[in-house]
Amino acid sequence: MIFANKKHFPTAIIGVLVVFSITALVLSLVKTDDVTLPPTVKMKAEEMLPGHLEGREASSETSTSFAFDVFQGDYWDRWVGPTQYGLVFDAGSSHTSLFLYEWDSDKENDTGVVSQTLSCDVQGQGISSYAKDPPKAGDSLRACLEKALKVIPAGKQRDVPVYLGATAGMRLLREQNSSAAAQILAEAAKTIQEYPVAFKGARILTGEEEGAYGWITINYLLDSFTKYSPKAHTWVHPEAANILGALDLGGASTQISFMPEGSVRNWSETSTFTLYGYNYNIYTQSYLCYGQNEILKRLEKELIVEAAFSSRVEHPCYPKDFNETISLSSFSTSPCTNQSDPGLAFGDGDVTLEGSGNASACLAALRKLFNFSACGQIQDCTFDGVTQPPLTGQFIAFSAFYYNFKFLNLTKGQPLATVRETIKDFCTRSWEDLSSSYPDENPQRLSKYCTNANYILTLLSAYKFNESSWNNIFFQMKAGSADIGWTLGYMLNLTNMIPEEAPARRKAQVPSLWAAAVAFIILTLTLGFAALLLLLWGR
Repeated sequence: MIFANKKHFPTAIIGVLVVFSITALVLSLVKTDDVTLPPTVKMKAEEMLPGHLEGREASSETSTSFAFDVFQGDYWDRWVGPTQYGLVFDAGSSHTSLFLYEWDSDKENDTGVVSQTLSCDVQGQGISSYAKDPPKAGDSLRACLEKALKVIPAGKQRDVPVYLGATAGMRLLREQNSSAAAQILAEAAKTIQEYPVAFKGARILTGEEEGAYGWITINYLLDSFTKYSPKAHTWVHPEAANILGALDLGGASTQISFMPEGSVRNWSETSTFTLYGYNYNIYTQSYLCYGQNEILKRLEKELIVEAAFSSRVEHPCYPKDFNETISLSSFSTSPCTNQSDPGLAFGDGDVTLEGSGNASACLAALRKLFNFSACGQIQDCTFDGVTQPPLTGQFIAFSAFYYNFKFLNLTKGQPLATVRETIKDFCTRSWEDLSSSYPDENPQRLSKYCTNANYILTLLSAYKFNESSWNNIFFQMKAGSADIGWTLGYMLNLTNMIPEEAPARRKAQVPSLWAAAVAFIILTLTLGFAALLLLLWGR
């Protein structure tokens, strides 16, 4: 036999050992690829507990710094898996919506890419309307929450973070009745905690937070921050990155956020972000009481005061022959209109507003609601004495900006002159004409489109948009399949889905070759040990 001489056997084993060693070495070096390293520790897991979020107050300073950091540890371990989910309630002034987001945490080339799976409109008005019956605020959330849970696999539900952010409606209620606002949030939290989810807190956002998160949502969805390049096998900062501004119009407030040219240190409202290793200094300003619904109330009050408290008052923004009767006591329900006015007593009396369909008078009446005189001779001033850097770049106008212009078919990039003419023509149409032309439109909304459209013109003009910069505004409500708003940016922040630093890349093997290399290394070590024993035995 070939191994009859026992001295030949160790030699053969050593030969095989050399072959296996070379094979293992080759497998260890070939077919390497770039992979993303685990996230770095930037925040402790306990800082994400509900108590931390509920108790965190916004800084009173006008300059705010945000750092979006990914962390690892026990909390991160709970997130690994093919598909992860997150829920955010947008508790606005006029209504509440629930958004369900998901992302594939194992998809290496799309790390952190979030998509919107579901949106659900909560029945009824905003949660601030339940000031006299807070438990109903919590109950109103149940239907949408149950709808979302039907989409999420049962095994993942307990790890799904749920956030509730309240905006201007609750900010106004907190000014009027802080205990009622706190009780509403408590009832909302109580309801959500009845479900098998990881509740992370309910809080009232500042106006600046609302604007900043909307800015993040837009630029995240449009890949303005970073992109993964399959060709280069790395994350790259988009060339000549088109960082977009954000224009948001809600029911009780409006926000403008954009990245000015040069330094923003001289501006009162600035936020600093570090995203994927790049710094972003943005100007963000929120105007409370300048939301669509509050402007309607303020305009009604102004018209009544100017008419010397007559029981019948002309409303230039309402369609001709349209009448609406309102109660004077309705003005006392909002801090935006409940300030005492000489000669105006909030009683139970009624006033009938009679539409005249006068577009130019409508614009003039709306301009009176802005305090332009507070700016004096300051050029970089919008209204109410607020300074603003010169506009730069392109803007996405969403929420009520979009809905009103969509109805008027003005979201296709028409020039400002065309927009003005279209709105003017619409405002001169009679109520009979409008109601017959749009039989399926809610009459309450239909009667307000002239007011809303002229208000948008006035507001954007106050923001310093003109004939040349108007074409930089894009009216849209979605980017891909996701709704544009503050909710996605809010969740990205609180779940730390956007890292402060650029993702690190290192060389590594594909799993199959790595397993083969390990197998040959084990065989090499085993044969090496066997050869050593035989050599010792042969002595």
